Amino acid sequence: MFTPGGDVVYSLDSQKQQHWHLQLCAMLQDTLGLAEPPHFLVSCYAATLDRWVDPRTQQVHLSAEAHPRVLRHQALLNAMFGLEDCPWQLAPTDEAVCNDLTLNTYRQQFPQLWENHDLVARLGTTQSSSAAAQPHAPQRDYPLDWNLAPGKSNTQGYVLRLYVSGSSSVTSKILQRLHELLDQALQQPYTLKVVDIRKAPEQAEADQITATPTLVKVYPPPVRRLVGDFNSLNSVVRMLISLDL
Repeated sequence: MFTPGGDVVYSLDSQKQQHWHLQLCAMLQDTLGLAEPPHFLVSCYAATLDRWVDPRTQQVHLSAEAHPRVLRHQALLNAMFGLEDCPWQLAPTDEAVCNDLTLNTYRQQFPQLWENHDLVARLGTTQSSSAAAQPHAPQRDYPLDWNLAPGKSNTQGYVLRLYVSGSSSVTSKILQRLHELLDQALQQPYTLKVVDIRKAPEQAEADQITATPTLVKVYPPPVRRLVGDFNSLNSVVRMLISLDL
């Protein structure tokens, strides 16, 4: 689910049973300090990817729908979900609810939603016990004692920053690969903020960024950095391991 300013929060639900749209609204409320959940986003700024296996043919089917106001983010959606040039279909929209005049009535109540915070945040996943129900599930390639599953850490989530220099197809590929690695390494919520050092040099200096791309684990402490090695799951996991494990 996107905000008018271009931030996005998303969830993966392998069992398709959770009210993910309400949870994403609550996540935006907490992350951006809103007075209440922005439920109006559900009908105007949502995108849904549905993947399932035909039990007769064992073929994987894919359905991708996005509301008109978020179709411009197709490249980011494909990067987030590991797709290649997936055609997103136009989702049915109630124009009486999603017209500019109606949406602008929310701007005074939720001004943060019209700002861009370079936010790409994942709520978390529910895992299926059936391999057939989730044929695309990634396999771990690091020792089991590195598993950052719930119960092995006292933290309730991770706050990460990815420092890049400009926006390009290379940046999109880095973001896609990084999300793949984080999805394998973490079974907890995480927030990943993309920071362009050209637009935010002060923040880059504060985080002691000397090269790009650099991934910074801000929370839980201690702060850790990983420079330009996003092809190795082991490297990412080592950076995520904290003293509370």
